[in-house]
Amino acid sequence: MSHAVVVGVDGSAQSVAAAEWAAYQAYRSGRALRLIHVGAQPEFSVEAADPAELLPRPVLVLRDQIVEVLPGLTVSCEHVPGSPADALVVAGEREGLLVLGSRGIGGLAGLLLGSVALRAAAHARCPVVLVGTGTDGQGDVHGDVVVGVDSSRPCAELVAFAFERAAEGGAVLRALESREFPTGRYVTAAPVDPAEITSALAAAAQVRLQDTLAPWRKKFPEVRVEAEVTGWPAGKALVEASRSASLVVVGRRIPRGRPAVPGLGAVAHAVLHHSHGPVAVVPHD
Repeated sequence: MSHAVVVGVDGSAQSVAAAEWAAYQAYRSGRALRLIHVGAQPEFSVEAADPAELLPRPVLVLRDQIVEVLPGLTVSCEHVPGSPADALVVAGEREGLLVLGSRGIGGLAGLLLGSVALRAAAHARCPVVLVGTGTDGQGDVHGDVVVGVDSSRPCAELVAFAFERAAEGGAVLRALESREFPTGRYVTAAPVDPAEITSALAAAAQVRLQDTLAPWRKKFPEVRVEAEVTGWPAGKALVEASRSASLVVVGRRIPRGRPAVPGLGAVAHAVLHHSHGPVAVVPHD
């Protein structure tokens, strides 16, 4: 795979966690790793052999640590002037994947997500992974990859991304679909126990979910898949599943014919603010 994994770094604990996660992701997928620092242009002198050496020392130390731990990984470190969110989105879209810390050094205490992370997740036309400080640097390869699926409006980009991450990490793919079933008594021609009707509706939803996943099971036969239809709201179900997940994958729908309109959607917004681990936001039509 020729594309690199792009990660924004600023010396904060969150960006260090993001860089470590991105490094192992790049290593497992055979990609290079691009560490990008965005901000004011650093002063450069003609005596310096490498402009990168004038980047903040914590960024350079992080680069050297990654190279030491993963010697086979190609790592570049660069400074990009401009607005952090905009510059990182451009770099991520060029490579196809952007990884960010949930909050940078400018974040306010008590906020789970910083403005750069939220803006990038809401605007980028490539998958964006947000990583917090509580994340295992190796991405906890033994955890599930959890993806929220809507079989009534299946999204190829979303499901493909989740299967690819599960395949690269040797993880179980856990597909969750939220369905709200009617409550109360049903009006039927024959006396039927309401519980039986609810059970039949749940079984039908399970079949539809399995049908949605079938082409991807065939494409990724090495991935073990667990499919579940839940009566919980989607956001709540995904947040709960994140407790044992290496990654939670959610979609961000781009309205057809309105590509410039940003937005996360209620489910993605809830998961980003409350997840117990890394979250990938995948844009799709």
